[in-house]
Amino acid sequence: MKAWQLWGWLIALGLWQGAATAQIKVGQTAGFTGPVAAGVKEITEGAKLYLDAVNAKGGVAGQPIELLSLDDNFKPERAAENAKKLIDQGVVALFLTRGTPHSQAILPLLAEHKLPLIGPSTGAMALHQPVNPWVYNVRATYQREAERAVQHLASIGMQKIAIIQVDDPFGADAAIGALKGFKIAAQAPVLHEKYNRSKPDFSAIVPKVVASQAQAVMFIGSGDAVVDGVNQLRTAGSRAQLVTLSNNASTGFVKSLKDHARGTIVSQVFPYERSLAAPIVKEAHDLAVAKGLGEVSPAMLEGFAAAKVLVEGLRRAGKDASRSGLQRALDSMNRVDIGGLEVSYSPSDHTGLVYSELSIVGADGRFKR
Repeated sequence: MKAWQLWGWLIALGLWQGAATAQIKVGQTAGFTGPVAAGVKEITEGAKLYLDAVNAKGGVAGQPIELLSLDDNFKPERAAENAKKLIDQGVVALFLTRGTPHSQAILPLLAEHKLPLIGPSTGAMALHQPVNPWVYNVRATYQREAERAVQHLASIGMQKIAIIQVDDPFGADAAIGALKGFKIAAQAPVLHEKYNRSKPDFSAIVPKVVASQAQAVMFIGSGDAVVDGVNQLRTAGSRAQLVTLSNNASTGFVKSLKDHARGTIVSQVFPYERSLAAPIVKEAHDLAVAKGLGEVSPAMLEGFAAAKVLVEGLRRAGKDASRSGLQRALDSMNRVDIGGLEVSYSPSDHTGLVYSELSIVGADGRFKR
Protein backbone atom coordinates (compact mmCIF):
# COMPACT_ATOMS: atom_id res chain seq x y z
CA MET A 1 0.00 0.00 0.00
CA LYS A 2 1.37 3.39 -1.00
CA ALA A 3 1.86 6.10 1.59
CA TRP A 4 -0.95 8.30 0.25
CA GLN A 5 -3.31 5.31 0.21
CA LEU A 6 -2.39 4.43 3.79
CA TRP A 7 -2.93 8.02 4.87
CA GLY A 8 -6.32 8.14 3.16
CA TRP A 9 -7.31 4.88 4.80
CA LEU A 10 -6.31 6.17 8.24
CA ILE A 11 -8.30 9.37 7.72
CA ALA A 12 -11.35 7.39 6.63
CA LEU A 13 -10.99 5.10 9.64
CA GLY A 14 -10.73 8.06 11.95
CA LEU A 15 -13.83 9.65 10.48
CA TRP A 16 -15.75 6.38 10.75
CA GLN A 17 -14.72 5.90 14.37
CA GLY A 18 -15.60 9.52 15.14
CA ALA A 19 -19.06 9.04 13.65
CA ALA A 20 -19.51 5.77 15.50
CA THR A 21 -18.68 7.37 18.85
CA ALA A 22 -20.29 10.79 18.28
CA GLN A 23 -22.57 11.78 21.11
CA ILE A 24 -25.64 13.95 21.35
CA LYS A 25 -24.76 16.31 24.17
CA VAL A 26 -27.50 17.61 26.45
CA GLY A 27 -26.74 20.05 29.29
CA GLN A 28 -28.20 20.39 32.77
CA THR A 29 -27.59 22.96 35.48
CA ALA A 30 -29.25 22.30 38.84
CA GLY A 31 -28.65 22.42 42.58
CA PHE A 32 -26.87 19.11 43.19
CA THR A 33 -25.70 20.73 46.42
CA GLY A 34 -27.64 23.19 48.53
CA PRO A 35 -31.26 23.29 49.72
CA VAL A 36 -32.86 21.26 46.89
CA ALA A 37 -30.11 18.67 46.41
CA ALA A 38 -32.25 15.68 47.40
CA GLY A 39 -34.93 16.41 44.81
CA VAL A 40 -32.41 17.29 42.09
CA LYS A 41 -30.55 14.01 42.53
CA GLU A 42 -33.78 12.02 42.32
CA ILE A 43 -35.12 13.82 39.26
CA THR A 44 -31.78 13.37 37.50
CA GLU A 45 -31.69 9.71 38.47
CA GLY A 46 -35.11 9.29 36.86
CA ALA A 47 -33.93 10.94 33.64
CA LYS A 48 -30.82 8.77 33.49
CA LEU A 49 -32.96 5.70 34.02
CA TYR A 50 -34.58 6.28 30.63
CA LEU A 51 -31.53 7.73 28.85
CA ASP A 52 -29.41 4.72 29.88
CA ALA A 53 -32.08 2.38 28.52
CA VAL A 54 -32.12 4.26 25.21
CA ASN A 55 -28.33 4.26 24.98
CA ALA A 56 -28.21 0.53 25.73
CA LYS A 57 -30.25 0.03 22.54
CA GLY A 58 -27.96 2.17 20.40
CA GLY A 59 -29.09 5.67 21.31
CA VAL A 60 -30.87 7.85 18.77
CA ALA A 61 -29.96 7.34 15.10
CA GLY A 62 -26.96 5.37 16.30
CA GLN A 63 -25.71 8.13 18.59
CA PRO A 64 -25.70 7.85 22.40
CA ILE A 65 -27.07 10.72 24.46
CA GLU A 66 -24.62 12.24 26.91
CA LEU A 67 -26.07 14.23 29.82
CA LEU A 68 -23.61 16.87 31.04
CA SER A 69 -24.68 18.01 34.52
CA LEU A 70 -23.25 20.99 36.41
CA ASP A 71 -23.99 22.02 40.00
CA ASP A 72 -25.29 25.57 40.47
CA ASN A 73 -25.86 25.24 44.24
CA PHE A 74 -29.41 26.51 43.60
CA LYS A 75 -28.09 29.99 42.79
CA PRO A 76 -29.59 31.76 39.73
CA GLU A 77 -26.39 33.57 38.81
CA ARG A 78 -24.45 30.32 38.83
CA ALA A 79 -27.15 28.65 36.75
CA ALA A 80 -26.56 31.26 34.04
CA GLU A 81 -22.79 30.74 34.25
CA ASN A 82 -23.21 26.99 33.95
CA ALA A 83 -25.54 27.37 30.99
CA LYS A 84 -22.87 29.40 29.17
CA LYS A 85 -20.28 26.69 29.83
CA LEU A 86 -22.62 23.97 28.55
CA ILE A 87 -23.44 25.97 25.43
CA ASP A 88 -19.71 26.36 24.74
CA GLN A 89 -19.40 22.57 25.02
CA GLY A 90 -21.83 22.18 22.13
CA VAL A 91 -24.98 20.90 23.83
CA VAL A 92 -28.00 20.55 21.54
CA ALA A 93 -30.39 21.44 24.37
CA LEU A 94 -30.58 22.36 28.05
CA PHE A 95 -32.58 19.99 30.22
CA LEU A 96 -34.12 19.71 33.70
CA THR A 97 -33.00 23.05 35.09
CA ARG A 98 -34.25 23.44 38.65
CA GLY A 99 -35.92 26.55 40.04
CA THR A 100 -37.93 29.48 38.69
CA PRO A 101 -35.40 32.35 38.97
CA HIS A 102 -32.71 29.91 37.80
CA SER A 103 -34.59 29.01 34.63
CA GLN A 104 -35.45 32.66 34.04
CA ALA A 105 -31.75 33.55 34.35
CA ILE A 106 -30.89 31.45 31.31
CA LEU A 107 -33.75 32.59 29.04
CA PRO A 108 -31.63 35.29 27.33
CA LEU A 109 -29.07 32.61 26.45
CA LEU A 110 -31.73 30.43 24.85
CA ALA A 111 -32.74 33.24 22.53
CA GLU A 112 -29.16 34.24 21.77
CA HIS A 113 -27.99 30.74 20.89
CA LYS A 114 -31.30 29.38 19.52
CA LEU A 115 -31.20 26.62 22.12
CA PRO A 116 -34.18 24.57 23.41
CA LEU A 117 -34.76 24.09 27.14
CA ILE A 118 -36.68 20.86 27.72
CA GLY A 119 -38.46 19.91 30.94
CA PRO A 120 -37.48 22.73 33.31
CA SER A 121 -38.28 21.48 36.81
CA THR A 122 -40.50 24.40 37.67
CA GLY A 123 -44.16 25.12 37.13
CA ALA A 124 -43.70 28.86 36.77
CA MET A 125 -46.38 30.48 34.63
CA ALA A 126 -43.69 32.80 33.25
CA LEU A 127 -42.30 29.82 31.34
CA HIS A 128 -45.74 29.05 29.88
CA GLN A 129 -47.21 32.46 29.04
CA PRO A 130 -46.32 34.19 26.86
CA VAL A 131 -45.01 31.18 24.93
CA ASN A 132 -41.23 31.17 24.75
CA PRO A 133 -40.23 29.57 21.43
CA TRP A 134 -37.29 27.79 23.10
CA VAL A 135 -38.89 26.51 26.34
CA TYR A 136 -40.71 23.15 26.34
CA ASN A 137 -42.50 22.45 29.62
CA VAL A 138 -43.38 18.89 30.61
CA ARG A 139 -45.21 19.41 33.91
CA ALA A 140 -48.23 21.38 35.09
CA THR A 141 -47.99 24.91 36.49
CA TYR A 142 -47.56 25.81 40.15
CA GLN A 143 -50.64 28.00 39.91
CA ARG A 144 -52.78 25.01 39.00
CA GLU A 145 -51.30 22.99 41.89
CA ALA A 146 -51.76 25.73 44.49
CA GLU A 147 -55.30 26.53 43.36
CA ARG A 148 -56.32 22.89 43.59
CA ALA A 149 -54.73 22.45 47.02
CA VAL A 150 -56.56 25.45 48.52
CA GLN A 151 -59.86 24.29 47.05
CA HIS A 152 -59.30 20.85 48.60
CA LEU A 153 -58.63 22.33 52.04
CA ALA A 154 -61.75 24.50 51.80
CA SER A 155 -63.83 21.55 50.64
CA ILE A 156 -62.99 19.57 53.79
CA GLY A 157 -64.15 22.43 56.00
CA MET A 158 -60.98 24.38 56.78
CA GLN A 159 -61.74 28.05 57.32
CA LYS A 160 -58.37 29.32 58.57
CA ILE A 161 -55.66 28.71 55.98
CA ALA A 162 -52.33 30.53 56.05
CA ILE A 163 -49.77 31.03 53.28
CA ILE A 164 -46.03 31.16 53.86
CA GLN A 165 -44.18 31.85 50.65
CA VAL A 166 -40.61 32.42 49.55
CA ASP A 167 -40.12 36.00 48.35
CA ASP A 168 -39.01 35.29 44.79
CA PRO A 169 -40.65 34.73 41.36
CA PHE A 170 -41.54 31.14 42.23
CA GLY A 171 -43.28 32.15 45.45
CA ALA A 172 -45.14 35.03 43.82
CA ASP A 173 -46.26 32.82 40.93
CA ALA A 174 -47.58 29.98 43.09
CA ALA A 175 -49.31 32.46 45.43
CA ILE A 176 -51.38 33.73 42.49
CA GLY A 177 -52.80 30.22 42.09
CA ALA A 178 -53.43 29.88 45.82
CA LEU A 179 -55.27 33.20 45.96
CA LYS A 180 -57.37 32.13 42.99
CA GLY A 181 -58.30 29.00 44.96
CA PHE A 182 -59.33 31.17 47.91
CA LYS A 183 -61.50 33.32 45.65
CA ILE A 184 -63.27 30.29 44.20
CA ALA A 185 -63.88 29.01 47.74
CA ALA A 186 -65.14 32.45 48.83
CA GLN A 187 -62.41 32.68 51.47
CA ALA A 188 -59.27 34.69 52.21
CA PRO A 189 -56.02 33.56 53.82
CA VAL A 190 -55.96 34.10 57.57
CA LEU A 191 -52.29 35.05 57.17
CA HIS A 192 -49.97 35.61 54.20
CA GLU A 193 -46.26 35.94 55.00
CA LYS A 194 -43.07 35.99 52.90
CA TYR A 195 -39.50 34.94 53.74
CA ASN A 196 -36.14 35.71 52.15
CA ARG A 197 -34.94 32.99 49.76
CA SER A 198 -31.23 33.56 50.37
CA LYS A 199 -31.49 33.78 54.17
CA PRO A 200 -34.68 32.07 55.35
CA ASP A 201 -35.72 33.33 58.79
CA PHE A 202 -39.00 32.17 60.33
CA SER A 203 -38.49 33.60 63.81
CA ALA A 204 -41.02 36.40 63.22
CA ILE A 205 -43.38 34.42 61.00
CA VAL A 206 -43.96 31.36 63.21
CA PRO A 207 -45.48 33.30 66.17
CA LYS A 208 -47.91 34.96 63.75
CA VAL A 209 -49.02 31.58 62.41
CA VAL A 210 -49.58 30.29 65.93
CA ALA A 211 -51.50 33.43 66.90
CA SER A 212 -53.70 33.13 63.80
CA GLN A 213 -54.78 29.64 64.92
CA ALA A 214 -54.37 28.47 61.33
CA GLN A 215 -55.89 25.08 60.64
CA ALA A 216 -53.68 24.60 57.59
CA VAL A 217 -50.50 26.19 56.25
CA MET A 218 -49.60 26.21 52.59
CA PHE A 219 -45.81 26.36 52.50
CA ILE A 220 -44.56 27.65 49.15
CA GLY A 221 -40.82 27.13 49.18
CA SER A 222 -38.08 24.64 48.45
CA GLY A 223 -36.29 21.85 50.25
CA ASP A 224 -34.33 22.75 53.36
CA ALA A 225 -36.11 26.08 53.91
CA VAL A 226 -39.50 24.37 54.11
CA VAL A 227 -38.09 21.68 56.41
CA ASP A 228 -36.69 24.36 58.72
CA GLY A 229 -39.97 26.27 58.74
CA VAL A 230 -41.99 23.14 59.49
CA ASN A 231 -39.67 22.22 62.36
CA GLN A 232 -40.10 25.66 63.89
CA LEU A 233 -43.88 25.56 63.47
CA ARG A 234 -44.12 22.22 65.24
CA THR A 235 -41.72 23.31 67.98
CA ALA A 236 -43.92 26.37 68.56
CA GLY A 237 -46.93 24.11 69.04
CA SER A 238 -48.74 24.55 65.72
CA ARG A 239 -50.63 21.40 64.70
CA ALA A 240 -51.84 22.92 61.42
CA GLN A 241 -52.20 20.71 58.38
CA LEU A 242 -49.13 21.27 56.21
CA VAL A 243 -49.37 21.56 52.43
CA THR A 244 -46.55 22.08 49.92
CA LEU A 245 -46.10 21.85 46.17
CA SER A 246 -44.61 19.26 43.82
CA ASN A 247 -41.15 20.82 43.82
CA ASN A 248 -40.85 19.04 47.19
CA ALA A 249 -42.25 15.71 45.96
CA SER A 250 -39.12 13.69 46.64
CA THR A 251 -38.22 10.89 49.01
CA GLY A 252 -35.29 12.99 50.20
CA PHE A 253 -37.60 15.83 51.25
CA VAL A 254 -39.80 13.45 53.24
CA LYS A 255 -36.77 11.98 55.00
CA SER A 256 -35.59 15.47 55.88
CA LEU A 257 -38.90 16.18 57.63
CA LYS A 258 -38.30 13.15 59.88
CA ASP A 259 -41.03 12.91 62.55
CA HIS A 260 -42.93 15.82 61.02
CA ALA A 261 -43.44 14.14 57.64
CA ARG A 262 -46.54 12.12 58.46
CA GLY A 263 -49.76 13.77 57.29
CA THR A 264 -48.05 16.39 55.11
CA ILE A 265 -49.93 17.01 51.86
CA VAL A 266 -47.73 17.29 48.77
CA SER A 267 -49.21 18.07 45.37
CA GLN A 268 -48.14 15.86 42.47
CA VAL A 269 -47.92 16.45 38.72
CA PHE A 270 -47.53 12.85 37.57
CA PRO A 271 -49.46 9.62 38.19
CA TYR A 272 -49.07 7.72 41.45
CA GLU A 273 -45.56 6.33 41.44
CA ARG A 274 -46.67 2.93 42.76
CA SER A 275 -49.61 2.51 40.37
CA LEU A 276 -48.23 -0.02 37.90
CA ALA A 277 -51.45 0.28 35.90
CA ALA A 278 -50.05 3.54 34.55
CA PRO A 279 -47.76 2.59 31.62
CA ILE A 280 -45.15 5.26 32.36
CA VAL A 281 -44.93 4.13 35.99
CA LYS A 282 -44.64 0.46 34.98
CA GLU A 283 -41.87 1.25 32.51
CA ALA A 284 -39.91 3.31 35.03
CA HIS A 285 -40.48 0.73 37.76
CA ASP A 286 -39.20 -2.16 35.62
CA LEU A 287 -36.07 -0.25 34.60
CA ALA A 288 -35.41 0.79 38.22
CA VAL A 289 -35.74 -2.80 39.45
CA ALA A 290 -33.40 -4.01 36.70
CA LYS A 291 -30.78 -1.49 37.88
CA GLY A 292 -31.32 -2.35 41.54
CA LEU A 293 -32.67 1.09 42.42
CA GLY A 294 -35.79 -0.04 44.25
CA GLU A 295 -38.91 2.14 44.17
CA VAL A 296 -39.55 5.05 41.86
CA SER A 297 -40.22 8.39 43.58
CA PRO A 298 -42.39 11.24 42.22
CA ALA A 299 -39.24 13.25 41.48
CA MET A 300 -37.74 10.33 39.56
CA LEU A 301 -40.94 10.05 37.55
CA GLU A 302 -40.72 13.73 36.55
CA GLY A 303 -37.17 13.22 35.29
CA PHE A 304 -38.19 10.04 33.49
CA ALA A 305 -41.06 11.81 31.69
CA ALA A 306 -38.84 14.74 30.69
CA ALA A 307 -36.27 12.31 29.27
CA LYS A 308 -38.98 10.60 27.21
CA VAL A 309 -39.97 13.96 25.71
CA LEU A 310 -36.31 14.79 24.99
CA VAL A 311 -35.72 11.46 23.25
CA GLU A 312 -38.94 11.73 21.23
CA GLY A 313 -37.83 15.15 20.00
CA LEU A 314 -34.39 13.83 19.04
CA ARG A 315 -35.90 10.86 17.22
CA ARG A 316 -38.19 13.15 15.24
CA ALA A 317 -35.26 15.40 14.39
CA GLY A 318 -33.39 12.37 13.06
CA LYS A 319 -30.23 13.35 11.22
CA ASP A 320 -31.06 17.02 11.81
CA ALA A 321 -30.30 16.81 15.54
CA SER A 322 -29.26 20.46 15.63
CA ARG A 323 -30.68 23.00 18.04
CA SER A 324 -33.10 24.42 15.46
CA GLY A 325 -33.85 20.93 14.13
CA LEU A 326 -34.80 19.79 17.62
CA GLN A 327 -37.05 22.84 18.02
CA ARG A 328 -38.89 22.03 14.80
CA ALA A 329 -39.25 18.39 15.84
CA LEU A 330 -40.70 19.28 19.23
CA ASP A 331 -43.18 21.71 17.70
CA SER A 332 -44.45 18.84 15.54
CA MET A 333 -45.43 16.69 18.53
CA ASN A 334 -49.19 16.25 18.69
CA ARG A 335 -50.77 13.97 21.31
CA VAL A 336 -47.64 11.88 21.68
CA ASP A 337 -48.15 9.07 24.20
CA ILE A 338 -45.27 8.88 26.69
CA GLY A 339 -46.89 6.12 28.72
CA GLY A 340 -50.55 6.85 29.34
CA LEU A 341 -49.93 10.61 29.22
CA GLU A 342 -50.24 12.63 26.04
CA VAL A 343 -47.85 15.47 25.31
CA SER A 344 -48.51 18.05 22.62
CA TYR A 345 -46.57 21.11 21.48
CA SER A 346 -47.05 23.66 18.75
CA PRO A 347 -45.47 27.05 18.03
CA SER A 348 -48.30 28.62 20.05
CA ASP A 349 -48.40 26.17 23.00
CA HIS A 350 -45.46 24.78 24.97
CA THR A 351 -47.36 23.69 28.10
CA GLY A 352 -46.92 19.92 27.73
CA LEU A 353 -48.93 18.32 30.54
CA VAL A 354 -51.61 19.72 32.88
CA TYR A 355 -51.93 16.69 35.20
CA SER A 356 -52.25 17.58 38.91
CA GLU A 357 -53.46 15.83 42.06
CA LEU A 358 -52.70 15.61 45.79
CA SER A 359 -50.87 13.06 47.94
CA ILE A 360 -50.30 12.69 51.67
CA VAL A 361 -47.27 11.27 53.47
CA GLY A 362 -48.20 8.14 55.40
CA ALA A 363 -46.78 6.74 58.62
CA ASP A 364 -44.28 4.73 56.59
CA GLY A 365 -42.86 7.88 54.98
CA ARG A 366 -44.34 7.07 51.58
CA PHE A 367 -46.69 9.18 49.47
CA LYS A 368 -50.29 7.95 49.40
CA ARG A 369 -53.13 9.08 47.15
